[in-house]
Amino acid sequence: MSELQAPAGDRALDLSPEELAHSTSPRHVAIIMDGNHRWAKQRHLPGAAGHRAGARNLKPIAQACADRGVEYLTLFAFSTENWNRPSREVKLLLEIMRRVLEEDVDELCEKGVRLKILGDPERFSADLQMLMKRAEQMTRDNSKLTLSLAVNYGGRWDIVAAAREIARAATAGRIDPDSIDESLFQQFLSLGEVPAPDLCIRTGGEHRISNFLLWDLAYSELFFTEAFWPDFDAAALDQAIQAFHDRERRFGRRV
Repeated sequence: MSELQAPAGDRALDLSPEELAHSTSPRHVAIIMDGNHRWAKQRHLPGAAGHRAGARNLKPIAQACADRGVEYLTLFAFSTENWNRPSREVKLLLEIMRRVLEEDVDELCEKGVRLKILGDPERFSADLQMLMKRAEQMTRDNSKLTLSLAVNYGGRWDIVAAAREIARAATAGRIDPDSIDESLFQQFLSLGEVPAPDLCIRTGGEHRISNFLLWDLAYSELFFTEAFWPDFDAAALDQAIQAFHDRERRFGRRV
């Protein structure tokens, strides 16, 4: 995986947002949204304020992606490891998730956004699972932007779950084991037919992918920024897209 580091200072971008939208922009952007708690601590606020600020940032970044010609946006919202956080914080994160699913779906429909839920829903309450299915159903015919929220998701879980389903299909005689290749395996992963991310952004200053889309990020460009997620705005997105635009993607080939 290629790594991109955000340049220091406020360097003027070579391309405007309009030019970026018509240049070689990423078709699929994935974001690891990190730094909510540190954003709040920096401002002497409770951690809950950081998570709420992060949730408010979802819509403007989705809109900014759509405006720049991005077709797919995948956000790491709640990992399989997040259950290990303090119970009060987990409860808050689930409440924010519920509020988004209850209050924002109509607006997503108006803006032509299709919502997909990635991950294992079984650990969530029945009413939250129902809201997830409702949101997917309501937005399924939209085509402006596909917004995927990874919740109770882990890259290792995704690969193991796919392998389990393929094994069941092979045992039942629906799949010839000799026909299993990367293309078939991909169909059983959470992203399914969605193309792999071209660009993965991580906010908050950490330089790792933290069990996110392990299979799918094999050839994604990585961009790390010190900005905390609540501070990551359209200008920061443009910086990441500019860096992506400056890269030469060879996919293992010599050019």
